[in-house]
Amino acid sequence: MATLRVAIPAMDEEKSLPVTLDALAHQDNFPPFEVYVCVNQPDSYWSNPDRLPICHRNQRTLAFLRNYDFLTLHVIDRSSPGCGWPEKKKGVGFARKVLFQQILDDSDAEDIIVSLDADTYVKPGYLRAIADNFAHNPSLNAVAVPYYHPLDPDDEVQGRAMLRYELYMRNYAINLLKINSPYGFTALGSAVAMRARALHKIGNITPLQSGEDFYLVQKFCKMGGLSLFNTECVYPAGRYSDRVPFGTGPAMQRGAEGIWDSYPIYSHRCFEPIQEAYHSLQALYKNRISVTDNEFLAFLQKDNDKTDIWMDIRRNVADFDHFVKAFHQKADGLRILQFVRTKHRQQPIDEVIALYENMQCWLPETCPSWFSKTRPFADYPIVQVDELRRLLFEAENELRKEYYSA
Repeated sequence: MATLRVAIPAMDEEKSLPVTLDALAHQDNFPPFEVYVCVNQPDSYWSNPDRLPICHRNQRTLAFLRNYDFLTLHVIDRSSPGCGWPEKKKGVGFARKVLFQQILDDSDAEDIIVSLDADTYVKPGYLRAIADNFAHNPSLNAVAVPYYHPLDPDDEVQGRAMLRYELYMRNYAINLLKINSPYGFTALGSAVAMRARALHKIGNITPLQSGEDFYLVQKFCKMGGLSLFNTECVYPAGRYSDRVPFGTGPAMQRGAEGIWDSYPIYSHRCFEPIQEAYHSLQALYKNRISVTDNEFLAFLQKDNDKTDIWMDIRRNVADFDHFVKAFHQKADGLRILQFVRTKHRQQPIDEVIALYENMQCWLPETCPSWFSKTRPFADYPIVQVDELRRLLFEAENELRKEYYSA
């Protein structure tokens, strides 16, 4: 059986990391695995009085790890004076790259890299589920693992912000899965697993300060052999953070102030032109339609005014199947998101109305009778918002299974 190697970046995680390691130490019925932790921060923090407490907490974390006897640990110190990140190369993307490179150096081609975060809980069967997933599917290169943020019973404001952000993510993923988009994944750095050979083939992760997980999973999507389903999910902490420009932490910070303009609930109508484009691929291949006949095709073409991008693709593919593959390489997850945002700005819709109409479209039999399109999320008890989250989680997971078995 392939060796599993768990990669955990940790910056200012003195309290949360021991909990995550304890969850790994209690994995049931599992052969030995190894855990790699990169304790990291910018080196400039040592000369910044406001950031110096983070340095000291990181040093205590390093001391804790060096005395931790319950797992096979590899500790990478990018925190001590002189070891931290330079200003132009910092952030979780670089921590993941360093971790992954160390693991690649230590691994056989078929070993499995499990990407986690230092504040993520996993149940005792998690690593067994990951190992079985890859063992039973030799062509599998990577898995975008399902996720579920636990609620903090002592902080309703934070809980509501986390739920609203999760509704945004699940609504977006379900819309893409419903139109059979190959990019219907949700990318979380704490919820990805991959074969070592596949990571090596794509040239490791691109070390961005934020969004590195999205581009990583998109690379695997373009490579092929990406699954969206796993029998066990991960439980990342939903908490405020300003460490990265965008993502869960910054979204929750702004959301707690009622600012969700960057994370709207998109109407399913925003995705209809994409679905229509997918259905038109045979005609596009045979050059029987104009890009002006479809909003999404026109959007993809607009940055290439001097060249017909589809004509170029037709000239360089052997048949329709290769044309479809080339189309999806061009019309990737980033371009889809850009189009949906543009479409939403052109035809904005209230977030509650959008989710209500979407659920009536996807889940007409399970949409709660108490959910009204005229009542803001803030007016619902948090248990009801959590119920909406649960319903979307279950719907998304069923669609992930369908994608996995297709």
